[in-house]
Amino acid sequence: MRQVQLLVNASHFKGKHFISMRDYNREELDFILDTADQMVELEKQGSDLCKSKVLASMFFEPSTRTRLSFETAMFRLGGNVTTVADPKTSSAAKGETLEDTIKTIQNYADIIAMRHPDNDAALRAAKVAMVPYINGGSGSWEHPTQTMLDLHCIRYAKGGMDGLTIGMVGDLKHGRTVHSLLLALRHYDVKVKLIAPEQLKMKPDVIEGTEGKIEIEEVTDLKKTLPELDLIYMTRVQKERFPDPADYDKVKNSYILDKALLSKGKRDVVVMHPLPRVNEIATDIDPLPNAWYFRQVKHGIYARMAIMGLALGVL
Repeated sequence: MRQVQLLVNASHFKGKHFISMRDYNREELDFILDTADQMVELEKQGSDLCKSKVLASMFFEPSTRTRLSFETAMFRLGGNVTTVADPKTSSAAKGETLEDTIKTIQNYADIIAMRHPDNDAALRAAKVAMVPYINGGSGSWEHPTQTMLDLHCIRYAKGGMDGLTIGMVGDLKHGRTVHSLLLALRHYDVKVKLIAPEQLKMKPDVIEGTEGKIEIEEVTDLKKTLPELDLIYMTRVQKERFPDPADYDKVKNSYILDKALLSKGKRDVVVMHPLPRVNEIATDIDPLPNAWYFRQVKHGIYARMAIMGLALGVL
């Protein structure tokens, strides 16, 4: 019997976890992005859609933007937040397992957003969570809500994804943001240049996860590739992922984008960065219209309002 493709609607996401970009097709991604569009005005007005709802904000790694945007998103939806921002203040410091932590926290909250240093943390948590669980960054594996805000920002900056040539630059091995972004981009008509030193190349399993649906080229020379790019997605070299500081020192200054170098690219090239930056984007780019990385931050509220609102069934 021929299967009928059902249209994506809000009920499709109700009660669901948000774990990996491997779980979504283009129709689902576009629906979330369209919902985030609706959140732009709602964020200004505020709402009571999540009145009496509680977000458990669990951050076992340092975070500024992700944690605060999750919490702000819940407040803008009219809900409340309970939080752990330092693992030393939780029972994890006493040896409690991640699974037991999730089984406990879900008694206090309607939805959980968590960042954790272990690559498999999101998958483990999702197996035991009885309320919607959102991956706020799982080791160096994935960071799917960052990708949703990135896609939403690209739509504002460039009018859409299709037809773009996108350069991902820097620490592509450890960067969970670029892992999720590349997996999502497989659903769009884009070309991707992966620009990294040999030691920091994109993980093969992430490239394999794109299923050959997009054109990908791995290169090492940013200056040579820059004129082809419509969008530059810079990333920092993640010092905390290097067991040996000497190995970090060898690659920490691999790519530094400044005004002089940027002038070699297209006039309307967009510069994005998941932040925090160290020195990979010079401050002389900040005043330029090409610089979107601080505007990009705002889209985290819209995207996370959409993701949580859909998961809680209030949108």
